[in-house]
Amino acid sequence: MDRFFHSVTLDKELCLGCTNCIKRCPTQAIRVREGKAQIISERCIDCGECVRTCPHHAKKARHDSLSMLDSYRYTVALPAPALYGQFNHLDDIEIVLRGLLALGFDHVFEVSRGAEIVSDATRRLMNEGRLKKPVISSACPAVVRLIRVRFPDLCEHVLPLKSPMEVAAMLAREEAVKKTGLPPDSIGIFFISPCAAKVTDVRVPIGIERSQVDGVLAISDIYPQLVHKMNHLSETEGERGEPLAHSGIIGVSWSSIGGEAAGLLNENHLAADGIENVIKVLEELEDEKLQELDFIELNACSGGCVGGIFAAENGYVARARIQRLRKYLPVSCNRLQDAGDPERLEWTEQLEYAPVMSLAGNVEEAMRLMKEIDFICDRLPQLDCGSCGAPTCRALAEDVVRGLARESDCIFRMRQEIQEIASRLVSIEGTVSSGERPETGKKEGEMPS
Repeated sequence: MDRFFHSVTLDKELCLGCTNCIKRCPTQAIRVREGKAQIISERCIDCGECVRTCPHHAKKARHDSLSMLDSYRYTVALPAPALYGQFNHLDDIEIVLRGLLALGFDHVFEVSRGAEIVSDATRRLMNEGRLKKPVISSACPAVVRLIRVRFPDLCEHVLPLKSPMEVAAMLAREEAVKKTGLPPDSIGIFFISPCAAKVTDVRVPIGIERSQVDGVLAISDIYPQLVHKMNHLSETEGERGEPLAHSGIIGVSWSSIGGEAAGLLNENHLAADGIENVIKVLEELEDEKLQELDFIELNACSGGCVGGIFAAENGYVARARIQRLRKYLPVSCNRLQDAGDPERLEWTEQLEYAPVMSLAGNVEEAMRLMKEIDFICDRLPQLDCGSCGAPTCRALAEDVVRGLARESDCIFRMRQEIQEIASRLVSIEGTVSSGERPETGKKEGEMPS
């Protein structure tokens, strides 16, 4: 499997090299070279900021399609709680879940059930003192990857538990095997996602060897069909049968920022959304300025998961709808014991620093390159305009040292060089017109002394 698989892709035919994307990338993973954007694969964390920013729709995010359901004998939908915020005047989650069955799934297992189990597991680990505080949520895969490449000292603070998606997938597969008697690989588990980073997380997971999810469907992709099915449930579904919804306020609240932290029933927490705000919090954590906190919830998308690029509705509108929906729900319906052995929820692999942004393999060489970067950077205008194709002057200096760019790529340096050349040409023209020989400074016919 490709170590650097990414859901976020670039269509160079649509790219006009406008440089809008390079400033928004939190890991400086984009450059514009020869009029086209280029994504540095090992630096990309699939946060989707470039997809939001690109005015020409050259950045896109991959996801799976409903046709994948035909590859399995039994299929289970895992709806993210953010899905419930996409529908106006929704007062019963059951309608959405029945709509997914009408769409072609054999069963539905809410990710919010997994969220409640993870909340319970986190509470217990924190009460037992087994986690290094402040604990950083591991629910957002883009944030976990950001920490892994930019904030190595914070890796040990990341909550070493599987995401609600993975917990729900694990339990859904076991339930389906027990119910149908089919082998596990004949059962397809599909996550209904608002988030492009989850596509990458399924293909190249962090903390576990292999994901339990077989495919990731975008909410925006299935939304029109799902709405149609929901509007015609009385014609297609008949009797409602056994209820499908088995989660409460705590699980559904994970859909928006602050929901996970609130589920810990601990007021000593912080919640931040939006990649720029996330970076500010992580920088303060790195500087040991937030040590008094117990828990920190971070989400790369504004508003939380409801703000993901695969969402069909405005994130803030979706968040308001979920707030209204919550009043019809119990507090929680799932506990840690529902997952069996608590150790099954823990990561099997430790989060480790990925030195994709390091300059060299040894300290001496890195220090030498750092001095070169400092020297070149001092010669640049420090405007961070992005016209050179790099996000900052320092990023350009680094590219120059790596042999990937030239100082003259900076338009201000290029203009300065042109002005210097023009001045020399003017000076030469002046000496020639006055009868002096440029090489000696003497007039024609005058003998050198």
